[in-house]
Amino acid sequence: MLNTQIVRSAVLLAAAAAAPQLYAADECGEITIADMNWASAEFAAYLDQFILREGYGCDAELVPGDTVPTTTSMIEKGEPDIAPELWVNAAREAIDGAVAQGKLAITVNILKDGGEEGWWVPRYTAEKHNLRTVSDVLSKPELFPAPEDDSKGAFVTCPSGWGCEINNRNLFKAFGLEEAGFVMVDPGSAAGLDGSIAKANERGENWFGYYWAPTAMLGKYDMVKLDFEADFDPQNWDNCISKEDCEDPQKTSWSVSEVRTAAVQTFLDEAPADVVDYLSKRSYHNTVVNEVLAWMAEEQGTGEDGAIYFLENNEALWSEWVTEEAAAKIRDAL
Repeated sequence: MLNTQIVRSAVLLAAAAAAPQLYAADECGEITIADMNWASAEFAAYLDQFILREGYGCDAELVPGDTVPTTTSMIEKGEPDIAPELWVNAAREAIDGAVAQGKLAITVNILKDGGEEGWWVPRYTAEKHNLRTVSDVLSKPELFPAPEDDSKGAFVTCPSGWGCEINNRNLFKAFGLEEAGFVMVDPGSAAGLDGSIAKANERGENWFGYYWAPTAMLGKYDMVKLDFEADFDPQNWDNCISKEDCEDPQKTSWSVSEVRTAAVQTFLDEAPADVVDYLSKRSYHNTVVNEVLAWMAEEQGTGEDGAIYFLENNEALWSEWVTEEAAAKIRDAL
């Protein structure tokens, strides 16, 4: 199991930190960091690059990446050295095996809350109508009139073709949304999904549907994730909820995605102890990332811009991850 392997990784990290330091901080050398192709991961990559370069004197280089190819390359080729934001569920078997073999180490949960997926309503809707759970919403379909039949409640799902569309369809059936008077509404695209949330919030209208965090949308708009009032059932999820041909889906909460930082073990064995220590501490809540992503979207900023914005506005947080000497260098660089 991954939890056991994480303990093993933690032991390896502790050993690396306690071992004689092979390099001084200003002799960190070259480090390659995976720059994944989604906003939160891009921000994380630039954040690591800035801190390792300015704080510890590393020659930190970003290389393009994505979950599966980056994981494969780290295991088979030992590069890149670090994947700051790795969504473990997408390549769990390969990652578990590599950790067990001592090829990879999981250093930290970069997202303390994990990747959050679920069903959401605007906070003003939740507070006005006392909506906390899915069953609360199902008792009031009239609050969410469907665009083509306002006698039905609208549940806005993932765009057709997304993997979560299958999950939503099965959960829609498991929780009896049709019987409660709801219909599924396909937003058509990612832009359509975002647009439906933005339109509702800007007009103060009610909205009910699927979304995930960390994202710019949840940084810009105050949304409440509904309680499914059911424990996560991995067997039900893996064998039915995530399957196209699921005939009898049962109630379950949404699977929580594990989002961690992975590093090549040989890199950790040779890296300065302060660098290893930083990679074992750097972690934040989704609300922090949501705010950064919302700022990036509003200002049309890059991941590098987001990293600078974060560092300028969250010193109390990031200063806990680094040495006092590194913190002073980072302040000077800013």
